[in-house]
Amino acid sequence: MSDEPSRLLERLGLTEYEGTALSELLTIGRTTAPNLAEATGIPKARIYGVLDSLADAGYVKVVPGRPKEYQPRPPGEILDRAAENRRQEFEDFAREVDGMRDDFLAEFGPRYESASQDVSPTEELFHVVDVGDPSESETRRLYREADERVAVITKSFEYFEAVEPAFATAVDRVAVDVLFLHPDRLEPENRSIQADTVDYLTAEYPAAGVRFSTGPLPWRGTLIDPSMDYEGGEAIFLVEEPDVPNHMRQAAITENGSFVAGLKRYVDLVWEHESVTATEAGLD
Repeated sequence: MSDEPSRLLERLGLTEYEGTALSELLTIGRTTAPNLAEATGIPKARIYGVLDSLADAGYVKVVPGRPKEYQPRPPGEILDRAAENRRQEFEDFAREVDGMRDDFLAEFGPRYESASQDVSPTEELFHVVDVGDPSESETRRLYREADERVAVITKSFEYFEAVEPAFATAVDRVAVDVLFLHPDRLEPENRSIQADTVDYLTAEYPAAGVRFSTGPLPWRGTLIDPSMDYEGGEAIFLVEEPDVPNHMRQAAITENGSFVAGLKRYVDLVWEHESVTATEAGLD
């Protein structure tokens, strides 16, 4: 198999032998286990177990006979079956977790409460995650959990594609505003990325507010459901550090209502007094 088909099959959660067997079956069609072992180099002592596993997953059909044969399902059916298998696994796991909830909370709840009594106020203010997949995952979570408002402050929103599905669900439910850095303050490469993102954002999500900060942005991130009574809200943000590459940076996450209210106040002030529309920024 070439590397690309191998990676595709690995994404279905197949072992190396299972991926090799399924790839060969999709190439040659219906055949027997001994023939498949010969064609793939999979040991004959392993081939029946591999095929049984593929059949149990719904990727292969067993044709009775002497000897019995194995017929691959069509590729589209294989993908549908893979998704259904994963859905069933998740539902089974969710039921298992729900069934252990009372015992788990009874055992570990008191421990957590006891340990939390020793945490300092500074430690409670925020925790950090690496910039990249971890920070994007947390950002998607914030979009999904927002009940009232989402505010995004960003240079060019270059990570938009990675968070778009969750962003879309937020736009359907709550008020969403995106504050970009003015294109005149961006490097040419980021300026192009920003222009493409803004065009797409305004076309696909017209309900989202879009403006451009005329001054520098000392931090960027996402905040949700801020409250000026300091009783709610959450945010993920990172401060501007031009000399530090993103892969070496960390983003802070806070559920401190006072801190989130302060971030909201900053965003609102810039939005109202130090920002312009896309037309005024020369992007229309």
